[in-house]
Amino acid sequence: MRFCPCFGSNEGADRDPVLLVSGMGGSIVNSKPKKFGFTTRVWVRLLLADVEFRKKIWSIYNPQTGYTETLDNKSDIVVPDDDHGLYAIDILDPSWFTKCIHLTEVYHFHDMIDMLVRCGYKKGTTLFGYGYDFRQSNRIGKVMEGLQHKLETVYKASGGRKVNLISHSMGGIMILCFMSLHRDVFTKYVNKWICLACPFQGAPGCINDSLLTGLEFVDGFQSYFFVKRWTMHQLLVECPSIYEMMANPNYEWKKQPEIRVWRKHNKDGDNSINLESYGPMQSISLFEEALRHNELNYNGKMISLPFNFDILDWAVETRQLIAKAKLPDGVCFYNIYGTSLDTPFDVCYGSEQSPIENLSEICHTMPLYSYVDGDGTVPTESAKADGLEATERVGVAATHRGILRDETVFKLIQKWLDVEPMVGKQSKTSKVADADPIMPIVL
Repeated sequence: MRFCPCFGSNEGADRDPVLLVSGMGGSIVNSKPKKFGFTTRVWVRLLLADVEFRKKIWSIYNPQTGYTETLDNKSDIVVPDDDHGLYAIDILDPSWFTKCIHLTEVYHFHDMIDMLVRCGYKKGTTLFGYGYDFRQSNRIGKVMEGLQHKLETVYKASGGRKVNLISHSMGGIMILCFMSLHRDVFTKYVNKWICLACPFQGAPGCINDSLLTGLEFVDGFQSYFFVKRWTMHQLLVECPSIYEMMANPNYEWKKQPEIRVWRKHNKDGDNSINLESYGPMQSISLFEEALRHNELNYNGKMISLPFNFDILDWAVETRQLIAKAKLPDGVCFYNIYGTSLDTPFDVCYGSEQSPIENLSEICHTMPLYSYVDGDGTVPTESAKADGLEATERVGVAATHRGILRDETVFKLIQKWLDVEPMVGKQSKTSKVADADPIMPIVL
């Protein structure tokens, strides 16, 4: 355990400021017309979710700029910075309907914001949020510049006090990138970094399947209100952030993650069925073949979306960058990771009874997972392997998103920040703003 010089006494409103940093899919995303018209929330929304997602946020990667750019050339994708950055990461669909049924799946940092407010933190003075366009690379200019600007803002607003970062999931990868690229700035502004459920070495099962068949934000009946799995898939194939969370092939896994395919071969009239296995490096050829004919129809135009090797090359450089990240002296790092839940690791397509003949069939096949310990999304092995000199690492039995509202996590955060709930403290200031009730398209 590393000695931490950062502990100190804080009474009342005398707090080192906290900046909450979201992860993949953890920010409200709006589509804003370039000329005139209504701004529309495209992520997350319950009503017309799939329709608006296809129209406004489907994107394609531009290797010249390094950015994923929307197919809708009449609008820009923006993340709101209202409420000192907290609005975008609080309740991801802040409509009256969501609040009425208290749909916890979209209550993102909400409970943690409430907890911190009860501990005496004040929005705009000692409590801030950073939401961002999670489609983009974790090391791209606008994301890095946005984080630097936010750190400077928090530092000045709190009277020149260093910042305590609390990141969730992919937000930890982004902070690693920032720490590597802007070490002097990180050292100047950051006091402590508390990392929650970060896929330091990747999230093999979930990311592999996301690239091949897509991703559903929630399960069961509620999934009918959200973006469809295939619709999400067409976006993720063009997202650098997803490629940057693929399994690290250079990490010494206890067991290498695999993609398995029950494959039917017909050669010279001899039919055979074999179980083929692909490790992190071999899976690239599988992605290439399975996605070779992947395409979408956008406004009547067919657009090809194969596995993107330009993004892969970029992601490999990102992995090399974060592998070199070192914690600056005087900065305390804490790692909370999820445990006790079945977490996808290997993924299998087809079966001996129903084998895959053409690899493109995988994109229309539901997967069969093999599981390891983790939070349901990120394996414990990956989340623990931060490669940093941690002050403390703690495993908590919680889901990937549930870790943001877990009482054990809250107690750990309070201990490391050296704060506690204030008796009689009300949390009125933590309520997220309502969506516009007049213009239903905004929700």
